Amino acid sequence: MRHAQAPAVLLILAAVFPALVLAEGTPAAKGDPAKGQSLASTVCAACHGPDGNSPIPQNPSVAGQHASYLYKQLSDFKAGRRKNAIMAGIVAGLSDEDMRNVAAHYATQKPRPDAAKDRTLAAAGQKLYRGGDSDTGVPACSGCHSPNGAGIPAQYPRLAGQHGDYTTVQLQSFRSGDRGNDPNAMMRTIAARLSDKEIAALADYIAGLR
Repeated sequence: MRHAQAPAVLLILAAVFPALVLAEGTPAAKGDPAKGQSLASTVCAACHGPDGNSPIPQNPSVAGQHASYLYKQLSDFKAGRRKNAIMAGIVAGLSDEDMRNVAAHYATQKPRPDAAKDRTLAAAGQKLYRGGDSDTGVPACSGCHSPNGAGIPAQYPRLAGQHGDYTTVQLQSFRSGDRGNDPNAMMRTIAARLSDKEIAALADYIAGLR
């Protein structure tokens, strides 16, 4: 899908899923990246890497992720809107300012490029990511997350280069309803229409986006 088509896709999505524009909420107040770096090096680095490029495929890389999205996820873990025992324990000791600072720090870090692992699977993922599937009602992922996976600040998260293992688990969690902190149930609605093979294809293609 070309960049010029993205606005039209967003209009279609807004009609299909009401109130999706600004779905991730308004931007969080600016944090202090320097303070966030100090905190991240002691609290977050073991799982997400000192620069936000996670060395563990099951844990998300957060380098270059939008600060507003990171802040929302940390807030959701703290409030119990997103479930994860490890993250719940970590954010329990963080203040609102701490979460803003950590989000600001990781947003300034440079993402490390990854690569798809299966050419055939990635090709199928590319088709679905860019064009969706009109037969099953799956919209193009690029409409919200942009053609290159950069996302839209304060609206939709960056996906490019994310570990395939992590993306797979998150899409499966949205599909099953185990993860339910997506505004307007948008991702749950979309993921419910995806097969295991389609999820695997999207995850592999997204890993190679840059």
